[in-house]
Amino acid sequence: MKKLKARWGIDDNWQLFIILLVFAITGSSSAKIAGPLCEFLGITSETTHWSIYWTLRILLIFPIYQVLLVSFGWIFGQFQFFWAFEKKMLSRLGFAKMFNS
Repeated sequence: MKKLKARWGIDDNWQLFIILLVFAITGSSSAKIAGPLCEFLGITSETTHWSIYWTLRILLIFPIYQVLLVSFGWIFGQFQFFWAFEKKMLSRLGFAKMFNS
């Protein structure tokens, strides 16, 4: 845990707990929200080939996760950490131009 705290620039165990809690809540929530959203869009496992269904569902989970991560980070008082984390992750995925304004 010391390496993780040093890497993220965290001194407090309580802050580490909150950050890990936000990651857990965000992952669970984005996966849970993607199911009804897929059904709303007409993408169901009964009508769509399994490989297409899961590919679309995972692609749908990604933006939901990004929004929820910053939102839950804000709710739990860790907005600065998660906003920096989000910018770093999206920059690595090739969206760096969005943050260079």
